[in-house]
Amino acid sequence: MDGEFEIKKAYASILESDFERAIDWFERAVRLDPDNAAYHYKLSVTYARSNKLARAIEHARSAMKLEPGNDAYKFHADALEAKQLLQDAEKQINGKTEPHLAVEMLKKAILLDPLLIEAFLLLAVAYGELDEFGFALQSAKNAVKLDPQHAEANRLVEEFKYKLKRYLRS
Repeated sequence: MDGEFEIKKAYASILESDFERAIDWFERAVRLDPDNAAYHYKLSVTYARSNKLARAIEHARSAMKLEPGNDAYKFHADALEAKQLLQDAEKQINGKTEPHLAVEMLKKAILLDPLLIEAFLLLAVAYGELDEFGFALQSAKNAVKLDPQHAEANRLVEEFKYKLKRYLRS
């Protein structure tokens, strides 16, 4: 068996909005043909849509290892890893435990996915927590470059302009 039947059943499940069943079918296809990068990729996409990021990353990496020259697989894996770093950094900031660590995570996330506006926004907040208002302002401005109409990005630009000006006066 090569898994094609299972792939068709997975897509039928997606059309019925039954993503858990689709995952089951994609997993069956992967078990039948574990060296098929496309199957790992499809399973990864479905896991990502179901907010199962760790499993999505696992299968995205498998697809990349099986076909290292496939740019789509690399882009997908990088985007998922950036999203994971964003979530991990958010926990650091919300817990107010390690803003320096959050900054490093977010810088890496931005390298992996330079269009991830949420990473720029959170990086601005993390720098703000560290009283690094110049870097916070630059991060907020980078977010505005990605989406000039983004209300939160524009608000952060104004907030950090004010805080930087106040800091430089003191």
